[in-house]
Amino acid sequence: MSGGVDSAVAAARLVDAGHEVTGMHLALSKNPQSFRSGARGCCSKEDAHDARRAADRLGIPFYVWDLSDRFSADVVDDFVAEYAAGRTPNPCLRCNEKIKFAAVLERGLALGFDAVATGHYARLSTGADGQVQLHRAVDPGKDQSYVLGVLDQHQLRHSLFPLGESLKSEVREEAAARGLRVASKPDSHDICFIPDGDTAGFLDRRLGTRAGDVVDETGAKVGEHDGAHHFTVGQRRGLRLGTPAADGRPRYVLNLSVVDNTVTVGPEESLSRQEIRGIRTTWTERPVGEWTGVAQVRAHGEPMPAEFRADADGLRVRLDRPVRGIAPGQAVVGYAGDRVIGSATIAATL
Repeated sequence: MSGGVDSAVAAARLVDAGHEVTGMHLALSKNPQSFRSGARGCCSKEDAHDARRAADRLGIPFYVWDLSDRFSADVVDDFVAEYAAGRTPNPCLRCNEKIKFAAVLERGLALGFDAVATGHYARLSTGADGQVQLHRAVDPGKDQSYVLGVLDQHQLRHSLFPLGESLKSEVREEAAARGLRVASKPDSHDICFIPDGDTAGFLDRRLGTRAGDVVDETGAKVGEHDGAHHFTVGQRRGLRLGTPAADGRPRYVLNLSVVDNTVTVGPEESLSRQEIRGIRTTWTERPVGEWTGVAQVRAHGEPMPAEFRADADGLRVRLDRPVRGIAPGQAVVGYAGDRVIGSATIAATL
């Protein structure tokens, strides 16, 4: 129970269904007060109090689990390391993989619980072969199947997503009808451990600054930067270019090179990529050979028809048309219709 409306209503529905429900709030920061600023972030003392009040309203036991050390190692340190390597990570996806459906699930099963339930918007079903299938939520604007694509069969068999069949507006109305004070609480957004939204400043404090060159596609210097970790592929603003493009058109970040600490910029059309090579694959159900389906490369990105091939090196994806701004470090999630097949970390694009 994060202290938000979604997890509170998810818990309420499980109580109504007759489950023996225990509310669990995760303490993910050694200094929890720093983890929220308005609607940014989560996991503050305020959120813990909101979660406890919701549990009291539902009449269920409530506990706080301190997972701050593991969160720091598996999510925050991973986030910093990925940026240091010139990649753009998704910390929410990593938190689901390493914390909510690994650390929490492991401890829950050890204590005798049957499943971990969350307020994620996604649906589960069981196929004819007995495999648990992960599907998109009914509400396309809130669908979170993308960040759950890292879950495997074992994790899916011990997961519950009570909100997958509902619209977010319906969840808020239900919370109000139940007398839950979080009914109108704003959704958290951005990165929970960077509550002020200043990702560049956070990374500077962890990685320091290191001056380097901004170059164009010919290798000519067109500007300078204080650290390649300030940029991500597809970025247009904040490039501080000293030399304008000959045609006067905007330029975008095309590539980050950690080896020589350079940022390469160029025209928007140079961002186009059609093939993706993925590593660190996770399968909700293991595919065989090649198949066609739908690929998604951002949490709320456009689903795109694609051809997939799984091999010993990972996952190969060919989109049916070029797409701009795909960054290494992001995840590519493969779907068959609205069903998740698996997820991989983007290692390279062509």
